[in-house]
Amino acid sequence: MSSPPRNPKKGSVCVVDDHVPSLKALVRLLSAVGLQAVPFDNPRLFLEYVKDHSISLAIIDLRMPDLSGLEVQRILYDIDPKVPVIIITGEREPGIDRTIALDQGAIAFLFKPVGASALLEAIHTVLPMPPAAEEIQ
Repeated sequence: MSSPPRNPKKGSVCVVDDHVPSLKALVRLLSAVGLQAVPFDNPRLFLEYVKDHSISLAIIDLRMPDLSGLEVQRILYDIDPKVPVIIITGEREPGIDRTIALDQGAIAFLFKPVGASALLEAIHTVLPMPPAAEEIQ
């Protein structure tokens, strides 16, 4: 995966997923609707990045090696509690993780493969959508 841009504008959406094909698909979708997507296949690199950059939203995979999505969500909250979070997972029965994610402030908990309309609807609750998004919904 390539490194994130050095100076993304406010309004960028960070996508954190260790499964590169899923990461690329989400980035393509966000880019197609006019959002600046900043990809991370390593949650620790993402957390370092947000210490120095302002972001508008984080989309975080639940299951990753090293740090879980819930851990990333908690650490992100300590860095910047205003950043909205969407948790995604490939698990069909996430158990208590869904409740924990939402109790920790996640705006949505979505299942892979993430549908474009469900993701864009969740994003729209916290970000104004660019005109290109209307065509996809």
